[in-house]
Amino acid sequence: MAINKLALIRYKTIDDCLRNRYRKWTLEDLIEKVSDTLYELEGIRTGISKRTIQADLQLMRSDKLGYNAPIVVKDRRFYTYEDPSFSITKAPINNADVDKMKEIVGVLKQFNAFNYFDEMSDMIARLENNLYKSTHQGGNHIQLESNNQLKGMEYIPKLYQAILKNSALLIEYKSFKAQQSQQLIYFPYLLKEYRNRWFLIVKAKKGGMILNLALDRIIEFQELPQEPFISYEGVDFDRYYSDLIGVTKNSNDRPQKVILEFDNRHSPYVVTKPLHHSQILIAEKEKTTIFRIDVVLNFELEREILGFGESVKVLGPRILAARIKKRLQQAHGLYETEEREKGLQQQLAL
Repeated sequence: MAINKLALIRYKTIDDCLRNRYRKWTLEDLIEKVSDTLYELEGIRTGISKRTIQADLQLMRSDKLGYNAPIVVKDRRFYTYEDPSFSITKAPINNADVDKMKEIVGVLKQFNAFNYFDEMSDMIARLENNLYKSTHQGGNHIQLESNNQLKGMEYIPKLYQAILKNSALLIEYKSFKAQQSQQLIYFPYLLKEYRNRWFLIVKAKKGGMILNLALDRIIEFQELPQEPFISYEGVDFDRYYSDLIGVTKNSNDRPQKVILEFDNRHSPYVVTKPLHHSQILIAEKEKTTIFRIDVVLNFELEREILGFGESVKVLGPRILAARIKKRLQQAHGLYETEEREKGLQQQLAL
């Protein structure tokens, strides 16, 4: 049974509502939410009838679309999922929809022939490979970087829509350093990916700085349509992150000239895969090659440099060289401690 676009929007909207445990959803609430979503996405003003939503709920409960959604009614009026972790987005797609998606991928491949769609290449490859796997037995024909255990990826579509609609969000978030989660109101501006990990760029209602919220640390969130949205003025986000590696930056940070000397066993790797788009080659010596990048000094930059181990030396700025030296000394200390403990155990054994 194929699903048309409007029906899919209705099912996804109902699914989002029933997964939201912060609110109790009556049938009238679901009708209103679906009507609002159809107006925002498709410009449809006619609204949705009670009969349509009731039919959608019944269809989602059935196995006709493969959903088998555990929709229950509590207190005779509030709709929710009996299983809090359930979502129709986790259900397998049927053959008819696979065929439609193949047609869509074919169209995308044609668009990809034009220069202004160059960035779609890896996305199309992912789609085509996943569709092939869904209809054929066997392994992958292309392996792209992914982390199936990474949490929060399912939030991306809804967060993206919130950014487009300039909707404030109530987010429950627990950072790695915090012992307990915290609920705050945020204004979302951008979704940013770094090394297959996603971040939501926001400003808190009570605070003036731009913050990065890792999606895998978000516990739950909901839109606040009645909360006035506050834009972050004076920042072009297309440029804001262009002068750094990673995502860690505040509005006062400025790029610095980072000078790195690589041994010539690894310099070809750096030439073919630049550390940053600002990278230039300064000098080629008998045993080493010197590069320069203009970036903000942050944790991700240090981690990138440390990843090259003994094959790179920071020539400048001095503050960065001192940080890298200190971290290498601390790492060396871990092994010295281990050797001392091993020697002490051997002496005690004698």
